[in-house]
Amino acid sequence: MDTSYSPPYELTSAIVTLVAEASQLLGRLSVLDSTASDLRLRRANRIRTIQGSLAIEGNTLSEEQVTAIVEGKRILAPPRELQEVRNAILAYERFDTWTPDSLEDLLAAHRVLMAGLVDDPGSFRSGGVGVMAGERVIHVAPPAGRVPALMKDLFAWIESTDAHPLIASSIFHYEFEFIHPFADGNGRIGRLWQSLILSRWNPLFANLPVESIVYQHQAEYYDALNASGAQGESSIFIEFMLRRILDALKSLSAPDFGPEVVPEVTPEVMRLLKVLKGEMTRKAIQAKLGLKDEKNFRRSYQQPAVARKLIEMTIPDKPNSRLQKYRITSAGRAYLQEKK
Repeated sequence: MDTSYSPPYELTSAIVTLVAEASQLLGRLSVLDSTASDLRLRRANRIRTIQGSLAIEGNTLSEEQVTAIVEGKRILAPPRELQEVRNAILAYERFDTWTPDSLEDLLAAHRVLMAGLVDDPGSFRSGGVGVMAGERVIHVAPPAGRVPALMKDLFAWIESTDAHPLIASSIFHYEFEFIHPFADGNGRIGRLWQSLILSRWNPLFANLPVESIVYQHQAEYYDALNASGAQGESSIFIEFMLRRILDALKSLSAPDFGPEVVPEVTPEVMRLLKVLKGEMTRKAIQAKLGLKDEKNFRRSYQQPAVARKLIEMTIPDKPNSRLQKYRITSAGRAYLQEKK
C-alpha cells in the first residue's frame, strides 16, 4: 500500500470561496443546535435523505411513502424498492456506530444497504463494471484486481489528510465513485460516507439532508462526476458538492425550512412545467418534450420535479400504476408565474 497516495485536485478560487461561505454559515447555525437535535426535525431530515439518495438510483417511492414505511405501515410498491428503503432506514440507524476511516465499517455499511439486493453484499466486485448514461458508457472502472489496493490507499489518505473536511469528504466521494468498488450500491454508499465524514467534523451534518439537495440536482451530479473524470482530477466535482452543501445549510437557516422550500429549478424541470397541461401520462409528457429515453426523463425531469413538489402523481400510493398521470401543483404554477 502506498501511504503517500494523494488524490489529484486543484484548489480553485471557487472552492476556497465556497468553503469560507459554508464555514461561516455553520458558525451562525450553531444557535440552531437545539432545533437540530429536535427529534421531529431530525426524523424529517433523515426521511428526506433516504428518499433523495435512493431516488437518484431510480427508486420511485415518495417522502410520504418512505414515512409510512418508517412508521411501520404497509404500502403497495415494488418489492425491491421496499427492500431498498428498509435497508436504508437500518443503515442510518447505525450511522453513529461507523468510523469514516474504517474500511471494515464501509464494508459493513454496504452489507446493510444492499442486503437482499445483491448476491454478496459487503464484498468488493469480482468483475469489470462501467457506469452508463442511457446506452452510453461514460466511465470504465479500474479492474477488479486493483480495487482492494485502491480502497486501502483511499482510506489511508482520508485518515491522514489535512485537507479541510468539506474538501476531503468531496474528494473521497469522487474517488470512491471512480474506483466503483462494488457491483452495485456505489452511489448510495459514496454519498452516505461523505455525510459520515462531515458529521464527524460537525455533528450538524448528521441531520442535514444534503442527499435530498443532490437529488434535486442529480443530472448536474452525474455531469460533475463525468467532467472530473475527463479532466483527471476532482475539482469540478468538489465545487458541485460544496454548492449543494451550501444549499442545504442555507435551507436549514431559512425560517420557512421544510419540504416546501423550492430551490432554483434546472432547465429540464422548467421545460417539463411548460409542457404539462392538465393530467398527462409519462409517455404523453415524453412525447411533448421529444424524449425517447425513459430513464433520462425520469432522472432529469420527472423525479426532480416531484421532489420539489412542482408536479404530483394522480395516484401517489401506486407510483408504477399503468393509470398513473402527472399534474402541476400550486407551487409549480406559482413558480411558472414568477418566472414569466
